[in-house]
Amino acid sequence: MKTRITETFGIKYPIVMSGMSWISTPEMVAAVCNAGGLGILATGPLNQDATRAAVRRVRELTDKPFGANATLLFPGAIENAKVLLEEQVPVVNFALGKGDWICEAAHKYGGKVVATVVKDKHAIKAQQQGCDAVLATGHEAAAHGEEVTSLLLVPSLADAIDIPVIAAGGFGDGRGLAAALALGAEGIAMGTRFMATQESPLHKNYKQLSVEKKVYDTIFSKRFDGIDCRVIDAPGARRQKRAGLNPIQLLKALPNSVFIAEQMHMPYLKMFFGVLFSGWKNSSQLAYMANAFDSLSKATVEGDLNNGWLTVGQVTGLINDIPSVAELMERIVAAAREVSGRVVEETA
Repeated sequence: MKTRITETFGIKYPIVMSGMSWISTPEMVAAVCNAGGLGILATGPLNQDATRAAVRRVRELTDKPFGANATLLFPGAIENAKVLLEEQVPVVNFALGKGDWICEAAHKYGGKVVATVVKDKHAIKAQQQGCDAVLATGHEAAAHGEEVTSLLLVPSLADAIDIPVIAAGGFGDGRGLAAALALGAEGIAMGTRFMATQESPLHKNYKQLSVEKKVYDTIFSKRFDGIDCRVIDAPGARRQKRAGLNPIQLLKALPNSVFIAEQMHMPYLKMFFGVLFSGWKNSSQLAYMANAFDSLSKATVEGDLNNGWLTVGQVTGLINDIPSVAELMERIVAAAREVSGRVVEETA
């Protein structure tokens, strides 16, 4: 199955695994790459040294092209992105920031750059900055989709830009891949579906929950990490939605923000007072982030349904088993071919 994405990245199938904190580990990335897709390493929870070690670990586990991400709004992300460039990661994926400097550096060693976008103006800017593709995140997606659904976002971006579009949000099987290609995308990105695989390090409690939940069983709110965010419906998520950033949550952010100071390689008190005097908007956003990292870790690593919460997309309602990565990839591609062939045959 060839598209501009497979040709651009040098992969077998037009399927990308999104970079998910604590889930898109080197082992998980390698499993996706070895099965013919593009795995994206998540660097959000990592400092610079850990990022470098993770990149090198991926290279020990696969000789296939791979990617790594940096959400530029997050603490330590710019420093991590510089490590990815120093290590000459084949595909660098960035979000929530300006990436022209990433494109310039990556292209010097033959690397490719993908910007995660939610609007046409972001996609157009990404193309102008030199990106090789965009990852279009629809409303159905886990975490930070916005108002427009994939059914409309994907074709609107395909019309607006010349570089390839990777569709994310609502894709988890062969029907979704066939639909994305019909809408003008050159491939799909999946996070939620890859979470529920045998190789995924996601705790078994949440793997099982992802099989049990329906398409209606997610919560979308700014009260998780300060940005519009979709998570799976569970006791901890409902509690966080009710709480928002109340006084108790603000107090919790103080010890949780130690992680952010470590990411920024900054003395904690210096960071604390710097944030305190930077204004309420910035302070509240960092407080949300500090608590979010703690809650995501509790869910992903510990399987805590009551105190953690996990970002998932509405596609969780289409998941009914936990296959290996290789099995999942092969059946998605086979089903996409079958669906595409049937549609052509029935309309001929």
